[in-house]
Amino acid sequence: MNQLDILKYGDLTFMGTVGKFPKEEWYTSGACGYWSVKDLVGHLASYELVLVEILNNLLNPGPTPLLDKFTSRTVNFNDEQVDVLRKDRTMEQVMDEYKTAHEQAMAAAAKIAPKMWTQNGILAWYGDQYDLDDFIVYTYYGHKREHSGQIAVFSDRFK
Repeated sequence: MNQLDILKYGDLTFMGTVGKFPKEEWYTSGACGYWSVKDLVGHLASYELVLVEILNNLLNPGPTPLLDKFTSRTVNFNDEQVDVLRKDRTMEQVMDEYKTAHEQAMAAAAKIAPKMWTQNGILAWYGDQYDLDDFIVYTYYGHKREHSGQIAVFSDRFK
């Protein structure tokens, strides 16, 4: 498996879908529940930031405050990240945040040793039977494909 390609193609799919979406509708509710396309970009920006923290922690262990919120059973990570922290940000701001975090994730991913990608249980909170490859495919590639599909369907309302 080529992890960098998986991360790259998930990003290309998502960015391509957002790029085709009408700019005048970025803030319109309904792309995913009550979230707008801007909210979905902010949502995935927060996930990219989690990935940066995870990968950097594998390279150089240290505090992981965002990951701690992501894995917490008491914090609603999505609501906090989108509805509170990114509520007043513009599409341009959340897009810049997403792109910057994705670049950082790609840089960190390039430094991960091959054996770390396939080591079951490397992310103890994710499950002993899963490896980093699984996490990337399900939580990043699949997640971006899912939201890209939602945005594509939502865009049909504006044609």
